[in-house]
Amino acid sequence: MSSALYRLAHVMTRHARLAVTACVFFLIATGVMAFGLGGTLQNDFSIPGTESQDGMVILKEQFPEVSGASAQLVVRAKDGTPINTYREAIEGTLSQLEKIDGVLAVTNPFKPAPGSTQTMVSHNGRFALIQIQLRQTKGLDYSKIMKPVRATANAMADANNLDLDIGGTAFTQTEIEMSGFEGIGVILALLVLAVMFHSLIAAGIPILSALIGVGITMAIIISIAAFTPISTTTPTLAIMLGLAVGIDYALFIVHRHREQLGNGVPVADSIAFALATSGGAVLFAGLTVVIALCGLLVANIPFLTGIGLCAAIGVGLAVVVALSGLPALLMLLGERLRPRKTQQNAHASLVADHDAAPPPQDDGYEQTLLPRLGSINRWWVGITTTYPIITIFCVVVLVGFMAYPAKDLTLALPDNGTAKRGSEQRITYDLVAKEFGAGANGPLIIMANIINTTDPIGVVKDLSADVGAIQGIDRIQLATPNRTGTIGAIVAVPYTAQDDPQTAELVHRLRSHAHQWQTRYGISDIRITGFTAVTIDVSQRLADALLPFGIVVVGLSLVLLLIVFRSLLVPVKATIGYIFSVSAAFGVTSLVFTWGWGNDALDIGHIGSVICFMPIVIMGVLFGLAMDYEVFLVSRMREEYVRTRQAKGSIIRGFGSSAPVVTAAALIMISVFASFIPGGSYYVQPMALGLTVGVGVDAFLVRMTFVPAFMALLKNKTWAIPSWLDKRLPSFDVEGEAIVRTLSYQQWERTHGKTAIRLDNVVVHDPPMRKLGQKPPATKPNCPSSHGLSAIIRPGVIVGVSGSLPAQAALLALIGGRVSDYSGDAFIDGHHSRDELGHIHRHVMLITQPLNHLIDYRRYPIAVYDCHEEMTGEQRRQVAYHLRSSVSNGVTVVMGLDKAHDLRLEFQELHCEAIYPYVEVTP
Repeated sequence: MSSALYRLAHVMTRHARLAVTACVFFLIATGVMAFGLGGTLQNDFSIPGTESQDGMVILKEQFPEVSGASAQLVVRAKDGTPINTYREAIEGTLSQLEKIDGVLAVTNPFKPAPGSTQTMVSHNGRFALIQIQLRQTKGLDYSKIMKPVRATANAMADANNLDLDIGGTAFTQTEIEMSGFEGIGVILALLVLAVMFHSLIAAGIPILSALIGVGITMAIIISIAAFTPISTTTPTLAIMLGLAVGIDYALFIVHRHREQLGNGVPVADSIAFALATSGGAVLFAGLTVVIALCGLLVANIPFLTGIGLCAAIGVGLAVVVALSGLPALLMLLGERLRPRKTQQNAHASLVADHDAAPPPQDDGYEQTLLPRLGSINRWWVGITTTYPIITIFCVVVLVGFMAYPAKDLTLALPDNGTAKRGSEQRITYDLVAKEFGAGANGPLIIMANIINTTDPIGVVKDLSADVGAIQGIDRIQLATPNRTGTIGAIVAVPYTAQDDPQTAELVHRLRSHAHQWQTRYGISDIRITGFTAVTIDVSQRLADALLPFGIVVVGLSLVLLLIVFRSLLVPVKATIGYIFSVSAAFGVTSLVFTWGWGNDALDIGHIGSVICFMPIVIMGVLFGLAMDYEVFLVSRMREEYVRTRQAKGSIIRGFGSSAPVVTAAALIMISVFASFIPGGSYYVQPMALGLTVGVGVDAFLVRMTFVPAFMALLKNKTWAIPSWLDKRLPSFDVEGEAIVRTLSYQQWERTHGKTAIRLDNVVVHDPPMRKLGQKPPATKPNCPSSHGLSAIIRPGVIVGVSGSLPAQAALLALIGGRVSDYSGDAFIDGHHSRDELGHIHRHVMLITQPLNHLIDYRRYPIAVYDCHEEMTGEQRRQVAYHLRSSVSNGVTVVMGLDKAHDLRLEFQELHCEAIYPYVEVTP
């Protein structure tokens, strides 16, 4: 992977102006497309297959007068006189409202509705509540219907000196809600970058990269909204994530680039190496976030799937821009990004860490290292690794306190009670709750199929009486069959609001009586539906999806980290840390939204519940971000451990190298996420708060405190893995080890000359083949073994390989790209065989039949002759001729020595003297 990124970076730097122009053009093109398609947002939180949603579908088709959205008009006299004084004027307006296109029904507040004994006049007689049932519109945008409704109602209120408040479920958010605080978050991110880079130009690059990705993402989402429902939460979440990860991903690459520029590396080489190393970590981190967001499909909830996929598009585009547009932009800026203090010796600087000799093994090495480092980050890691048990205990206790309020976290869908304080719909909602009861804003609809009854009105009346007797029901607002007498509907007002846990218990209580009522009255298909019931069903479905989604996420983290770090305990430790972060995020969110601590200070204005899909989104997003920090921090520790085999020293050096950039990345994410809390919508505020807390806990409390302490406590056991498992795991080069090996090899060739094949201490472990070389005995760390095979083969020769037939077969298979399980290093045609197996397959000709000489070997730099068939004299001459012709064109031919001897006479006749007598493959 790192080699592919290295080549990609060189392509982008060679065509930098074209690449930047393409990014700008794509941004403009997608913007024009979005404007042309004119997609609109809608908050459709339905879940097909639930009882409440299926009931709403039936009501929409057969009883539209009680389904769909409604508007509430609360009328009161300004002078405080009884509202009955204005009854005539109000009732005269009701007939006008019924004539408006899109209005299905209007209730008279002064007359009890069918099946009810109460009017919609408040107990003090000062307020009247008018319910207006609306016809469902495309996109759930009721603004066109509400405009004449508002005008008619306002005219009546003005003419009679009345106060009028308008609200109801017809007021749905259909626009992206943003405030100026998001800009503050970007400014804070810019300040963090400026302090880190000591350069405004360098600080502005990650911001620009993120904004380009966000712009393209928004245009794509708006375009998609023209064809499928997209909630208003989706673009806001995509913006929030796109900004945060876009800035962070660019930061990691730019930081590596400037670090190398400071060592005197040429601009183009530095960009390529930065993309091959940090870019690999960015690609892995982005993929984990995308996979986690796509994992929201596990819940099988349509609107949540849309949120996850669109957010994944935002993160994916952030990665694409960071890996394509960013290198081109860095190339255009060129030397302007180079720090003032610059070292020389460019080529050595790129591979210095790889080739440098490890520090001596010394029991006091880690202790003497700390004063010399002099960094607060390394001082901190020294404290955590010196007292690991105390550190772990403190982290667990602190996370426990933060997570405790999570037990009271209440989930719900938004209603007007979650609207901004001071907004028209929020004022109406609070007024209705105060004067008519909290449940008046969220009534329940009990529907039944009454087609088999002979007395539909009587059956509905009797059923209404039974419903009204259920504990938790305040009153019956409406009870009537539809016009055809097939469906009966009872609108019941609970005592509690729709997001109150007692309302959910009431819905379950009503459903438990359904079978009994069906038997008693000879009816069927009783369903509890309505917006409140839909909310409860959605919340329940999401709560049920948390466990399988959590299993998927935790399992995925274990597998991914097992592949990356080749360790059993590192993934376990990382997963424990992820659980800590998620628990703290849930706990603090509940503390603010359920307990009300700091609610007003954060300008939230709603206490009681959070958006029902908050937990599952937080789990998905935070999983990806937690894996980001784990990879960026621990990969450097692993690199140091592989090089030195020092458990504690590798933690200190790896932490000291990566902690500053992880700190900056975390501060940037916290700034961006926190900026979406004040002034944000109810949909986004709990997610923004949860992510702010989750990132802070994960970066500073988990990754930079718990992780080093945990690793210091386990010492060398941290990196233990069974050899059989290590062999079967695929390789995922996150740290860019492949490109480091490639550059090191290229530097070696500049000194020692061009080679076709270079083997360094190679031992093949691929059964059933006999091992090529001998497995090195147990040695002290850093003591290289000399028991493997080492050889240097120059281009344009024929090499005869001696040794036993299995050993010859092992070497031929290795050079031919058929063996990957080996130790040591094998460079074939300038590429490491483990890193570039595809290149070897394309550039090494494998000859397994004598007549394969009909293929033009000259197209391949290396040919491996592994044919065991007997040849006639004519075949030997043909094979020898073609091999000799290939060698004269620079092809390197490798064959078993017995075959070389078989062809020696033919080679001599062709004056082919460039034959190695043998290469010993067994000691």
